[in-house]
Amino acid sequence: MVKFHSEKISEHITRIYGLTEEQMYLVAGSQKAALIDTGSGAGSLRSYVETLTDKPVIVLLTHGHVDHAMGAPEFDTVCMNREDDYIYRQHCDLEVRKGYLSQSPDFEQIVEEDYIPVVPADSFQDLKEGDVFDLGGISVEIYACPGHTKGSLCMLVREERTLITGDACNTFTFLFDTYSTGLSTYEKNLMELKAKTAGKFDRICLSHGPGREYPVELIDEVLEVCEDIKSGNVDDLPFDFMGKKACIAKAMEMGSGRLDGKLGNIVYDKNRVQE
Repeated sequence: MVKFHSEKISEHITRIYGLTEEQMYLVAGSQKAALIDTGSGAGSLRSYVETLTDKPVIVLLTHGHVDHAMGAPEFDTVCMNREDDYIYRQHCDLEVRKGYLSQSPDFEQIVEEDYIPVVPADSFQDLKEGDVFDLGGISVEIYACPGHTKGSLCMLVREERTLITGDACNTFTFLFDTYSTGLSTYEKNLMELKAKTAGKFDRICLSHGPGREYPVELIDEVLEVCEDIKSGNVDDLPFDFMGKKACIAKAMEMGSGRLDGKLGNIVYDKNRVQE
């Protein structure tokens, strides 16, 4: 049986861990709750969430990848940027899901009945920058940051001054697949996100890595890596993920972060730097 676990990180936010330690966030107000991302769709996330809140739950997806969106079909109201519909359709494939989940040491515990049945992408509501969800004393505001995928979104929990970036900006930002933007386009979009959210948050929460909060400077460090890539000031460690090859910009030790002690990093396609 697939199990989830969680921890309260503030009065209104609970971090939930999935089978591959992907992280989701339940934001609870006085009237309703928002679940930011739904993991890989193995095991009943909805049943677990119902042990954490008795409020009606709306799902807000940061993007359409297998490790973020596959648990969404269990819920009645799901919102995702239409730009990621085609990614969601691809990742719904059961073999894609099994291929991703095979990374988990608990993969052998999953039985066929654990996989959440999929629903069509067009059954989801569109989600875009400027949307605001009032949960009752707590609100979630949506910001676009295309790069990791073209429909990638970040979620600002205003009253908690917390920015949840999904995979749009993190310590190991994937920017190398066909559905990603080029590096220069991503840098422009990240700079716009920084400007629009300036002064509105004090911490960043990610969807992968150790369960912790990150300083606002993480965005600056990822922007710095963008400039270093363009100038050639990179280490370019080879990286292979599910058959796709790329370069890690800054030298790091897996599980321990960059060797120079900084946080931001990018995995990128050397042929798409100027795009």
